[in-house]
Amino acid sequence: MPCKIYLSTAYLPPSEYFAKIRNATRLFIEAEENYHKQSYRNRCYILTAQGPGRLTVPVYLGSFHKTPIRDIRIDYTKRWQQVHLGALSSAYNSSPFFLYYFKILERIILKDHKFLLDLNMDLLTEILSMLKIDIMPVYTTEFLPANSVETDFRYTIDPKKACDYKQREYFQVFNLLHGFVPRLSIVDLIFNMGPEAVNYL
Repeated sequence: MPCKIYLSTAYLPPSEYFAKIRNATRLFIEAEENYHKQSYRNRCYILTAQGPGRLTVPVYLGSFHKTPIRDIRIDYTKRWQQVHLGALSSAYNSSPFFLYYFKILERIILKDHKFLLDLNMDLLTEILSMLKIDIMPVYTTEFLPANSVETDFRYTIDPKKACDYKQREYFQVFNLLHGFVPRLSIVDLIFNMGPEAVNYL
């Protein structure tokens, strides 16, 4: 059955996000909402030797917090690109598929996108290609109230909310230290499982 889904923009989002996309025929990325702080819109979680670690893309906010997501600009006064790439390299350079995928992500992260929405869309499109999920994301052109459609996941996939998604376990670099850790960025799954990653969504 054809299924169109709605998701928020997100920076290297978790596997749960891509599990929703995998079963969709049309994908709408919310571009008309106001920016939400402390969400996956500008942050992700990776697995380090010390445990889960957060990577955040710094952004400029206006004097009023109700800033449209499409107007959120990335703050390059902070060296976030070098920090993120260094953290990814440190966490995953011993993973089986790190060398194969890292350069692709590095090229996008170093592009100096002006807007968060553009950075996230570039990364999303590339990761969908890595996962061989054949769908073209498009931006929304009007704002729909939350839960106005059944397949609205814009506000349910959130690091601060409980998650009913059951991640199929896979090998992680620090398994022996931490056991299996769910709800990490899709890059954790891709670096560790490569072409098989889509089968673990």
